[in-house]
This record gives sequence, structure tokens and C-alpha cells, in this order.
Amino acid sequence: MPRTTIVSAVHLFLVENDQILLLRRFNTGYGDGQYSVIARHLDGGEDVYSAMAREAKEEAGIDICRKSLEIVHCMHRQTENDERVDWFFTCHKWNGEITNMEPHKCDELRWVGINDLPNNMVDYVGEAIANYKNGIKFSVYGW
Repeated sequence: MPRTTIVSAVHLFLVENDQILLLRRFNTGYGDGQYSVIARHLDGGEDVYSAMAREAKEEAGIDICRKSLEIVHCMHRQTENDERVDWFFTCHKWNGEITNMEPHKCDELRWVGINDLPNNMVDYVGEAIANYKNGIKFSVYGW
């Protein structure tokens, strides 16, 4: 069996007063109309902390430092086309005002109760949030 190439991505759980920031995907070709969190594949040549800080700035216009990031979940996931490892971070402190910096990919940013997520969540992201709430640090999904 050939060695697999794994796609890796970072995801940010911005949490404040039992609320989590969600974005609704738009015009991306994947999960459009569904809610997710700030996220992106790693570009390469950067560690997961740097990638997460970069994405927070690119998608929401906020600055976060690596010291304020905590890895709260890791998911090994199988899709139709590949295998992935997703790193989920939480952050409770940032600088700047949250702004939709990519309206061509996201048509809504909103705070929702972490215990009252919408039904139209990207499936694995909803699972990761549930695992985070339950203190589960690692999971497999889609196998």
C-alpha cells in the first residue's frame, strides 16, 4: 500500500462568555451555507501556531499571539479524496475588532451559544466542538 499524503488544517474556536464565533461558508465549493469556524489548510513552511495566527488575521482581521492559543482537539479524518489532520485551537484573548475580511467566502460572522449550535454546521467541525466541550483531545472521523 502506498504511503499517504496527509492534508493538515487549523481551526479556531474563538470563545467568549459561553459563545463561539461561527462563520457561514459562501461561494467556496465546500459546505456553502453551512457554519464553521475560522480555518484553513497549512500553506507549508509554517508551524500550526503561525498558521492559526495568520488565518485569524486574514479571515477575521484580529491579531492573536501564539501564547494565547491552546490546542484543544486534534482530529484524524478521512474524506472521499484524502486523509486529513485537523488542529483545533481555542483563544480567549485577541487584539482588534472581529471583521469579515473575506465576504467573497463568508456571508455571515456571528456569535452563538456554544451549547446551541445551528443545525447546518459543517459536520466534522460540529463534532470537534462537541469533543472540545467534553474534554476529548483526539478523535478519528469518517472511517
